[in-house]
Amino acid sequence: MNLATQWSLDPAVIFLNHGSFGACPTEVLRYQTALRQEMEREPVRFLSRELDDRLDVARGQLGAFLGADPDDLAFVTNATSGVNAVLRSRELAGGDEVLTTDHAYTACKNALEYAARRSGARVVIAPVPFPVASPDAVVDAVMARVTPRTRLALLDHVTSPTALILPIERLIAELGRRGIDTLVDGAHAPGMVPLNLDALGATYYSGNCHKWLCAPKGSAFLWVRRDRHADVRPLTISHGATARRPGRERFRLEFDWTGTSDPTAWLTVPKAIEYVAGLVPGGWPAIMARNHTLALDARRLLAETVGTALPCPDQMIGSLASVVLPDGPTTDIYWRNPDPLHPRLFQHWGIEVPIMSWPAPPRRLVRISAQLYNDPAQYVRLADALRKELGDEQAPVRGS
Repeated sequence: MNLATQWSLDPAVIFLNHGSFGACPTEVLRYQTALRQEMEREPVRFLSRELDDRLDVARGQLGAFLGADPDDLAFVTNATSGVNAVLRSRELAGGDEVLTTDHAYTACKNALEYAARRSGARVVIAPVPFPVASPDAVVDAVMARVTPRTRLALLDHVTSPTALILPIERLIAELGRRGIDTLVDGAHAPGMVPLNLDALGATYYSGNCHKWLCAPKGSAFLWVRRDRHADVRPLTISHGATARRPGRERFRLEFDWTGTSDPTAWLTVPKAIEYVAGLVPGGWPAIMARNHTLALDARRLLAETVGTALPCPDQMIGSLASVVLPDGPTTDIYWRNPDPLHPRLFQHWGIEVPIMSWPAPPRRLVRISAQLYNDPAQYVRLADALRKELGDEQAPVRGS
């Protein structure tokens, strides 16, 4: 089977950026369309009479995949929304400290800053080295910034710009021994690395289904430890705040209904898990292993091409990998105005791949993704493109 044909991605584009927004297989999208048609034929039946039970079924199947009791899961639209729900629900006091790293996803770091500013708490940033020699260096860097005032740590399971799998189990355990709650931004983890949320030990965990699980956009989850259910509220307070249904706690009632919306992305998650697993003999373990190997091979090729060292051990890579590039020609980079190498790769070579300005321009990274629709030849093409484009950047301007 040509796996790339199972997606509706533009065949004229070499798509090496699954990590940003994911990509949903055509068959899974067809299933969502059928659900939408069913909803529109009789919206009241679908949304008022049947939705709770349908969500329970979907949550049960997602919980089985995540190693999570479904009663601890709430559906949200994206991982950032889950992080925001927790941060908006937490009660912080003046002088409290909330901890994160300099690799944190900007959107979630912004939410952390907002929550701290409203309460008079302070955000403490732990600088994690990059390149990084080992998971030990990450643990040491984070724990060095813990103080008696630290109340909560926001930690990425897989960092977005630098594509590192952090030693999340060790961090959670070390922080827990000091009485510090952990909020894990697991946006990239489901479908990339094995998960057992019940055993992980976090206080809160938010993850996406639309990325590596390949479910439709708008599908994500928030896992909350059982003893904290009563403390966490959705971003939109609606009927669930006062609704009653025997056997259903407020945590479920509030998150399941925040007002009229399209729930079909959530209901399609089990289909995505089942369908993608069936594309490869061996299912999800084989998919994760295949994508991991492809990402490692590709990053070695690219690092050799651009002449930089591998920035972390293989064990800290999943299906996403970043390679350090030579410094760029400009620092005039901001929201929606990327490094000029990015549009050149797309316009001249037909390659969709992000150039990350990290930690700040002119320093930068190229971040590749490896998904079932990708193959080794695509990364060879990227290596050729980088060799040419970076060479042109360094060439002297005529007449100078």
